[in-house]
Amino acid sequence: MARSSNTDAMETDGGDASLSITIERNPPESRLLELGIKSWPKWGCPPGKFPMTFDAQETCYMLRGKVKAYMKGSTTNYVEFGAGDLVVIPKGLSCTWDVSVAVDKHYKFDSF
Repeated sequence: MARSSNTDAMETDGGDASLSITIERNPPESRLLELGIKSWPKWGCPPGKFPMTFDAQETCYMLRGKVKAYMKGSTTNYVEFGAGDLVVIPKGLSCTWDVSVAVDKHYKFDSF
């Protein structure tokens, strides 16, 4: 089974691939420059649990932190990401962020 070692994805319980979180682990600096990440706004939060619903697709680059994102209604279906990860969260996804290490990230929203 071939699988890229630096990209992960997690689907919701319903198996809808359009509602999957995609994680690119440690993307090269050239990719970050291509996306213009340093010009994106920043957001952060302390450790804790935060229910979230995404009304637009979010792409974020994690500067620091560690998160387990649990799909709505699940205590076992989650994806983990943190510092150095480029994360794409689809429009319409509901999840709870269980933040174990304070988050600092660049982000942008796309409404399509």
